[in-house]
Amino acid sequence: MSGVIMRAEPAVARARVLRRLDALLQGVSRLLKGVCMLALVGAALVLSYSVFARHVLKLATDWQDEAAVFLLVGATFVCAAHVQHLRGHIGIEAVTTLLSPRVNRVRRWLVDIVSFAFCAFFAWKSWTLFWEAYVDGQTSSSTWGPPLSIPYGLMAFGMTLLTVQLLLQAAIGACEMGRPAGHDAPLTSDRTGGHA
Repeated sequence: MSGVIMRAEPAVARARVLRRLDALLQGVSRLLKGVCMLALVGAALVLSYSVFARHVLKLATDWQDEAAVFLLVGATFVCAAHVQHLRGHIGIEAVTTLLSPRVNRVRRWLVDIVSFAFCAFFAWKSWTLFWEAYVDGQTSSSTWGPPLSIPYGLMAFGMTLLTVQLLLQAAIGACEMGRPAGHDAPLTSDRTGGHA
């Protein structure tokens, strides 16, 4: 019995460290969530001004649509890690209710691993797009012509945060799966009530 306890202690210690890293990442994500909320409000104001300027003042608008798209792209990608932390993405509840907690934990871990692999590739490609746009001085084709490194950089930064979040969740999941039989309570709180 003491051998089981001895083997469980390193997993609990690793999970504790991982939870601290997760909490640190969440602090950053919450701060960025506030910035992204302001970006969404900014996009709404820009689009509202665009409609007013075009239809009431009869002014040509060439920058408003791109500015709103840049703000929306930034808000979407930069907040992705926070949404993943909450497991706020769309999930199929029918599958989770049919599985036992242990099998559901394994399923969630496998989904995190596959998602991590995809997001890591996406983040890498986003950084290459950002670098090419920055080095080549690429701009959009509009008359305003803002640098394309802005949306590519926001996309790359957001996908990198999401990749780190998925890596932490997969590592915590691996620690949970290493627990001895009869200890089905998760080492971390299940933020979704079992949905993933």
